[in-house]
Amino acid sequence: MFKKILAILAMLFYAAVAMAAVDVNKATEAELDSVKGIGPGTSKLILDERKKGEFKSWDDFITRVKGVGDARASNLSEAGLTVGGKAYKPAAAAAKKDDKAAAKTEAKAEKKEAKADAKAEKKEAKADAKAKEARAEAKAEKKEAAAEKKDDRTAAASRPAASAAKK
Repeated sequence: MFKKILAILAMLFYAAVAMAAVDVNKATEAELDSVKGIGPGTSKLILDERKKGEFKSWDDFITRVKGVGDARASNLSEAGLTVGGKAYKPAAAAAKKDDKAAAKTEAKAEKKEAKADAKAEKKEAKADAKAKEARAEAKAEKKEAAAEKKDDRTAAASRPAASAAKK
């Protein structure tokens, strides 16, 4: 009976140790590998990034470690991973998403405004081209009328006068 109680206590202790929080800034490669969801490749990426400097927050961790996004960070946090002793809080990510959504909406509005400006400029250029064409056409008509008038004068001058013809 005593052996069974000791075995149960040992198993509970092992389970507690296995579920203990693993801080990403202090863990060894083996400790990182023990977290569900982190394999040798990810632990190597984490250690390489940690050499550049400690992770300041979950956002910093997500940004610097390739392949870790909001969903994976949430899963790793549930598995016992912490950054600076803190578990991942998706609320911060939701605020970040709201900021991204606002920035995206603003960018869309700017793009729409730029498109409207370009359309207005194109319309204005088209109107200018039509006005220029109309001026050129009017000038050509004026030139043509002047040429006709000159031809009429030349033709009148080359005809003998009626009184001269009777002589």
